[in-house]
Amino acid sequence: MILVVDVGNTNITCGVYEEKDLKATFRINTKTKRTSDEYGAIFSQLLNMKGLQLKSIEGSIIASVVPDVMHSLVGGIVRYTNTEPLIVGPGVKTGIKIVTEDPRAIGADRIVDAVAAYEKYGGPILVIDFGTATTYDYVTAQGHFAAGITAPGIRISSEALWKATAKLPNIEIKKPKSILAQETITSMQAGLMYGQIGQTEYIIRKVKEETGIPDMKVVVTGGLGRTVADELETNSIYDGTLTLDGLRFVYEKNRR
Repeated sequence: MILVVDVGNTNITCGVYEEKDLKATFRINTKTKRTSDEYGAIFSQLLNMKGLQLKSIEGSIIASVVPDVMHSLVGGIVRYTNTEPLIVGPGVKTGIKIVTEDPRAIGADRIVDAVAAYEKYGGPILVIDFGTATTYDYVTAQGHFAAGITAPGIRISSEALWKATAKLPNIEIKKPKSILAQETITSMQAGLMYGQIGQTEYIIRKVKEETGIPDMKVVVTGGLGRTVADELETNSIYDGTLTLDGLRFVYEKNRR
């Protein structure tokens, strides 16, 4: 079995694969500082809860956009699984050619999303990930990572409203029953969710327009991705395990 780890700004999302079968997933908060022993203990406990053992892990891979956690995280994985994790970055085989102006600036999470989208659905495809930031990445029919758009995530927008105003509360992020809100909480929820849906529709339309590919496939992932995808007029696929699958694909490409 292999352990795949996606280190995001908010959560560390982990998965365990046995061949192509995703046996377990779990999340850890990124912002809590931990030692390598603490990471090892957490992995062991969470895997045990899923009926799995650390000693069953034969390989590991990490994609990270948070350098500060890497020393302890890598140390924990090495010490407690006896595997040296593959770190997604320059020199790692992905099967995706990055043709943007600065390929090294593309986040590892976006790369593995692009790999999974292209492997599973083919190109041309627009990959949308609703994480801490909302990202839109265009992968060509030839498997080239050609362009990316980055926007504030829904939670970032919500926190900005809460922290920058005197009276607006911190709210649960969900789609209200109607956009015609009549009190503060649902008015904020309406603005956040319907605003995100409208932004997403517009960016998809502009990408299709500027690439000249009106029938481009669209795949959506990320925590709030399903809620948005269900509201889009554009045909899209929601894939909740896209990033983890991308890590598995990259691991397999480098194991050959």
